Amino acid sequence: MEFITSLVPFVMHIDQHLSMLAQNYGTWTYGILFLIIFAETGLVVTPFLPGDSLLFALGALAAGGALSHETLFVSLAVAATLGNITNYALGGIVGPKVFKWHWVPFLKEEYLERTKLFYEMHGAKAVILARFMPLFRTFVPFVAGIGAMNYPKFIIYSIVGCLAWISLLLYGGYFFGNIPAVKSNFGLVVIGIIIVSFIPAVVEFIRGRRIPRGA
Repeated sequence: MEFITSLVPFVMHIDQHLSMLAQNYGTWTYGILFLIIFAETGLVVTPFLPGDSLLFALGALAAGGALSHETLFVSLAVAATLGNITNYALGGIVGPKVFKWHWVPFLKEEYLERTKLFYEMHGAKAVILARFMPLFRTFVPFVAGIGAMNYPKFIIYSIVGCLAWISLLLYGGYFFGNIPAVKSNFGLVVIGIIIVSFIPAVVEFIRGRRIPRGA
């Protein structure tokens, strides 16, 4: 819980922290960001890492010249895609057994069931749709691996979803993150992005509760 508590102020002031990161680590910053985006999707135990807010803040930082938006786009799109592929492999290897690890608070069998339902409702398109939904983007590739989804199809849908996700949020921050009203209220904007990103997941959760088990 201490880690999560410390994560909240980091996300609230993510633009300032990223600026310091770029100043202190220079080119190594791209590698650090690569690992964060990879881990958020590729490691089923780390769905709490920032994704949407991180990309938006990076876009704003790139617009100011601190980082290259081209390098960010390519490296983070590769990181997200490799994350999907890794999680797919984990799903095929360990399957639902990982949700028995009660020492990991984010691994609950309820999340697995909700994700399975989402995957069944949307089919292969769920790989694209989940990319825009926190938690779901971590668990859908895992479920696809459990279900042995056609691998070439999974790769194609993963690439499309990752490119769309990176483009929308990175360049959303690039073009709008430095507008004075946005820049002076960046913390509130980040909260708004987080809330909006969770709306589809909440909707799917409510829909799932309304569908009788076994229907």
